[in-house]
Amino acid sequence: MIDREKVDIAIIGGGPAGMTAAIAARKKGIENLLLIERNESLGGILNQCIHEGFGVEIFKEALTGPEYMQRFIDEIRKKEIPYILNSMVIDISEDKELTIVNESGLHRINAEAIILAMGCRERTRGQIGIPGSRPAGIYTAGAAQNFINLRNLMPGKRIVILGSGDIGLIMARRLTLEGAKVLAVVEILPYASGLPRNITQCLEDFGIPLYLRHTVIDIRGKSRVESVKIAEVDDKGCFIRGTEKEFECDTLLLSVGLIPENELSRKAGILLDPVTGGPIVNDRLETSVEGIFACGNSLHVHDMVDFVTMEGELAGIHAANFVRGAVNKKGRIKVRPGNGVRYTLPHYINGDSDVRLSLRVREPWRNRRLVVKGDERTLKEIRKLRLNPAEMIRIELKKEEFGDLKELSVEIK
Repeated sequence: MIDREKVDIAIIGGGPAGMTAAIAARKKGIENLLLIERNESLGGILNQCIHEGFGVEIFKEALTGPEYMQRFIDEIRKKEIPYILNSMVIDISEDKELTIVNESGLHRINAEAIILAMGCRERTRGQIGIPGSRPAGIYTAGAAQNFINLRNLMPGKRIVILGSGDIGLIMARRLTLEGAKVLAVVEILPYASGLPRNITQCLEDFGIPLYLRHTVIDIRGKSRVESVKIAEVDDKGCFIRGTEKEFECDTLLLSVGLIPENELSRKAGILLDPVTGGPIVNDRLETSVEGIFACGNSLHVHDMVDFVTMEGELAGIHAANFVRGAVNKKGRIKVRPGNGVRYTLPHYINGDSDVRLSLRVREPWRNRRLVVKGDERTLKEIRKLRLNPAEMIRIELKKEEFGDLKELSVEIK
């Protein structure tokens, strides 16, 4: 399988982040690298995302997922970057030894640097504790997307969707176009979790009702889902008696959030952010373990693949610099979320280069200011007519603004 025992850079994950990281590292002159993908083809989740909307930032055109990924696959092949498929990394040791399993057996390689680009996973029924029986017909939205887009299989005919995340919204439209009846999208929050454009294009345009401040309180059925009961919830998330509604259906889709793939990060001893679920990183995207970098949805969940791609490129550049002997400081300036901000990335800044901050707000806001402060001194104010938790915000900061700061914060006013 592998004709060498040591590589300069190992990239785990052949999706948009991993492919871009590999391409960027090769452009920096790294020849001895390896891209590792657990599926049967490169591209990651984009293989099943046949809707448009990818590439608007980078290519200035709306592409489908397969069209977008093919551009990077072509570049991987053009640059003759080595990659292996159907190969799962099951362990990373503290000295950066990777254990890989595939059909040819168990293999170990050592890497000077590692880039984590494993993507994210969906929360399941067990993780959110939905009561009721356990019949067939309960899927994550991503699994349903795989069935219908890659396998030509309909997951059901009468469908309720729990959660208003973007995958669930897109699947509401997709299933409707294929002849299914989407009875309702149910969201426990007082606002939708997905992007506003998806609410309009995937629900409102098709007359699909959205129930805010509601959740599923019971699933009924023996061999197959027969009905789903929902109810309104109060401010504490407890359902309100007398508000129950029951839908006769054969399928329940779950679109209740995404989590960075972090098992390998934990095994490598990397410190994780309790809010994002991904690694704590500095502005070089280096984790708490020297020489291990993280990017894309394995670092934090993005709303646009273009931003995943940009982050992968940055990780590839800094991993290449590390291999070539550059000293990656851990970061002297701590970055923290302030009032109204859920999280900020990176967590630490070195202060010797320009930085792009990424952040999400806790709840929807209208006509507010984003204020960047350094040691309580205001560095930048940005007026925003609308702030939405579903949309990641990016703020550009110049190195001249950092000076001798010890702490940076972003808050809403």
